[in-house]
Amino acid sequence: MYSFISHIKRLDWVLIIAVFLLCAIGLLSIYSSSLGRESFLNFKKQIIFFVIGFLAMFFLSFLDWRNFRQNPYLILFFYFFCLLFLAGLLFFAPEIRGVRGWYKIGSVSLDPIELTKIVLIILLAKYFSMRHIEMYKLRHIFLSGFYVLFPSALIFFQPDFGSVIILVALWFGILFISGIKLKHFLFLVFCGLLLLVLSWSFLIKDYQKERVMGFLAPQVELLGVNWSQTQSKIAIGAGGFFGQGFGKGSQTQYGFLSEPKTDFIFAAISEEFGLLGVSVLFSLFIILFWRIIKIALDSRSNFSRLFASGFAIVLFSQIFIHIGMNTGLLPVIGISLPLVSYGGSGLIAACIGLGILQSIKAN
Repeated sequence: MYSFISHIKRLDWVLIIAVFLLCAIGLLSIYSSSLGRESFLNFKKQIIFFVIGFLAMFFLSFLDWRNFRQNPYLILFFYFFCLLFLAGLLFFAPEIRGVRGWYKIGSVSLDPIELTKIVLIILLAKYFSMRHIEMYKLRHIFLSGFYVLFPSALIFFQPDFGSVIILVALWFGILFISGIKLKHFLFLVFCGLLLLVLSWSFLIKDYQKERVMGFLAPQVELLGVNWSQTQSKIAIGAGGFFGQGFGKGSQTQYGFLSEPKTDFIFAAISEEFGLLGVSVLFSLFIILFWRIIKIALDSRSNFSRLFASGFAIVLFSQIFIHIGMNTGLLPVIGISLPLVSYGGSGLIAACIGLGILQSIKAN
């Protein structure tokens, strides 16, 4: 009993409170968007996901994170399991809006990409923690790239270009933190740009090109490909300082704002809670990053430091892209807002990552 209480005291409660409040804001917004549609099933499911996620976070905080560092075969098992799970999407997942990204189990959708992100953070943290003094060797850079390439390719052909960007950002970020040479980094950037040009010509689908072209020419096709982003900007502008009020946002309640519970939840929050609500949201994310970075800086091993850093990179990339999509600064590529948007896979996977962070903090 004493060890249990001692462990609870060692947890990062500032981080836990920040996560709880972010989830609460998400639940409020999901409930609000459910009012206009008179269906609260998603809200009820999100509450269940929230409870499961928090239980997973507390459970994992009691496990010793060193088990990951000391068992490379366990990491590889999870990695190949994720690859198999991702490959299965191409054959067994239903096609929803042109994407095969979720397994349907009754009324619940399962997205293996979210778990893959956490497993890949663990794998890359393990790989570079063992080779940080050999980062001058190109073979380590390219071998780590293959670990990222296989899941990225499977995700790309779903197609889900947004999640591919998140995985590539994770790889580049951990390479940078691990101490990659500048000339090697610039070479990788050049290769990435070349690959992007080739993908545009041969791999990227027409509707994805239309989204990018619509982003570059927002005045064109306001009722077509740019409809969602135009309505998002209208919702954000309509929020003002105090917002239109809970359940009173016209864009959110009358269906003008597409996917207000997932891809455009930032716009829904901005419309109903205004700049004041957005400031609270940003403040909580800043607190979250502060605590994660503190765990990384206080870590006594390269593995735990790289895991915390990698988790922060994934969160930051998703937040940056999501808000960029909502404000018109980036094209729409379907990235949700971590801990806030509707989705059990994303919320539970994030809580799994936070649970490992808590284990690093407490042990």
